[in-house]
Amino acid sequence: MSKLIIIGGGPAGISAALYAKRANLDVTVFYMPGSSLNKAHMIENYYGIEQISGQDLYESGIRQAQRLGIELIAEEVLSLEWMERFTIVTAKNNYEADAVILATGAYRATPPIKGLKEKEGKGVSYCAVCDGFFYRKKRVAVLGDASYAAHEAEYLSNLTPNLYVLTNGKEVKDEKLAQFELHTQKIKAVEGEVKIERIIFEDDSVLEVDGLFVAEGSAGSVDLARKIGTLIDNNKIVVDEDMRTNVPGLYACGDCTKGLLQVSKAVYEGAQAATDAIRFLRNKA
Repeated sequence: MSKLIIIGGGPAGISAALYAKRANLDVTVFYMPGSSLNKAHMIENYYGIEQISGQDLYESGIRQAQRLGIELIAEEVLSLEWMERFTIVTAKNNYEADAVILATGAYRATPPIKGLKEKEGKGVSYCAVCDGFFYRKKRVAVLGDASYAAHEAEYLSNLTPNLYVLTNGKEVKDEKLAQFELHTQKIKAVEGEVKIERIIFEDDSVLEVDGLFVAEGSAGSVDLARKIGTLIDNNKIVVDEDMRTNVPGLYACGDCTKGLLQVSKAVYEGAQAATDAIRFLRNKA
């Protein structure tokens, strides 16, 4: 039987796994416990669900896959190789597959700033589209120095005039950031009684805020894809309408492709990637 491996256990990866398993494929999902979805304090814009935390939605997806008998392996994937078949390299083993779906999302870097991690879900967010609505006309800061930060800042600027960009001592890499109020000092800490209330810089200056959006870096599926010559555009994996990359048998879906960083988009793309992977593997057989 042809082997399909899915890298990522979030909405895109689990959606793909469900479709592949129901088509009677031999499918395995590699995932690391936890997900960027866990950082979503509350989800209120997903069809059929009035309100659910990101962590609860993520864990529900894992349980659903387990109930269907899908093999889930909690190992970190270190490398992806491709000759006649794909080889997935982890810290413990090498695994071979006839097709691979990349669905690890977009890695969002969390800088080592005192108090930042403790305020995740309490004023600190990683997605402007997801959480910007809750900060309309409030004081909002974006942490980052490149294109992703510029994108988040531009989106948030439509919701509030009180917008600041913090580069944490780094040089600005995207000229679009110049249109916003810049604070280039290194950050010492984020503080607040329950939710975030202020940014403390190393020069002891203070910026009062109601929300902070972290927009530093992106990695994961993109790094694996690059290893085998997959086309990348603006740090996103290039796919067609069926989620196919330029490498035969390699698919990508979810946050690692262009478009909205939303659960609904990830679930659709996972289903589409699996549907075409099923066709690819049956034709190959």
